[in-house]
Amino acid sequence: MMRPILIALIAACLLNFSPICRAAYAAEPEVVDGVAAVVNGDVITFSQVRGLVGPREKLLRAQFSGDELITKVKEARQAALQDLIDRQLIIQAFKKENYQIPDHFVEERVHDIVRTDFGGDRNTFIKTLEAQKFSMGEFKKMETEKMIVQAMRSKNVKLNTVASPVKVEEYYKAHPDEFTSKAQVKVRLIMIPSHASDGNAAAQKAMADEIFGKLVNGAEFERMAQLYSEDSTREKGGDWGWVERKTLAEPLEKAAFSLEPGKISHVIEFAGNYYILKVEDKHGGDTKSLADARPDIEKKLIQQEAQQLQEKWLTSLRSKAYIKTF
Repeated sequence: MMRPILIALIAACLLNFSPICRAAYAAEPEVVDGVAAVVNGDVITFSQVRGLVGPREKLLRAQFSGDELITKVKEARQAALQDLIDRQLIIQAFKKENYQIPDHFVEERVHDIVRTDFGGDRNTFIKTLEAQKFSMGEFKKMETEKMIVQAMRSKNVKLNTVASPVKVEEYYKAHPDEFTSKAQVKVRLIMIPSHASDGNAAAQKAMADEIFGKLVNGAEFERMAQLYSEDSTREKGGDWGWVERKTLAEPLEKAAFSLEPGKISHVIEFAGNYYILKVEDKHGGDTKSLADARPDIEKKLIQQEAQQLQEKWLTSLRSKAYIKTF
């Protein structure tokens, strides 16, 4: 008979299970198979690894290529193998404690999946399993193992539900960037090339100064940019939109972020060109107070503690196990 503590844990965990694990069914069938690892006599196959990592690999193949793709796929498969090893260790620990999952827990789980994902149509559910080459027995085994893993994690990773106020304050002071919104300015820009190689630098500088004078006297910046600027945004009236720091070259950035909305910079000479900027608006750069940031920090600290406790528990399981990878 299953121990009462595990019954309660499993019942609670059932409320948090996600819908049917589509990722397990998304991987394409593999013809080649073999032993990827042995965990205390239990075998993990390469097809299991590929089944787990399949969706992740699809994303990687869309994002990378060549040697970088090979490296990323290798890392993803190694991580998937480690997850499967840890999963097997947890299941073995469950069995060692002589715990059991009552059949009606699994049946209730299947019933919930049929109701939630298939509108209560059990025939469609069974056909879906058959199309993915899963038997009902295999599916129930997978769901049982999910319950075991979740229940054992809940039993062995005891969490504090409240973060220490001292640690919250320390985290806030050590990570100011996390709580400061990115400063942005809405900029228009006029660029006049110096043509120094043609000996026209003085004339071009005079033109830039003349444009600046017109702007000071009320000329519309957008119109001046369309008439004189040789920047790529000329047709848009020099509109660069909202920009963050590190977007513009350093002298231009310095001017843009020091100007108040509605103000125009003096002529700035940089890299053989003359620039005039107008800041139309700005926002960001504000830092949350500790009181406002506290809920997010507490949540993060609790999550970090959970990860550390789980890793400590898994490390203990690994240290007592015979594990061989291939």
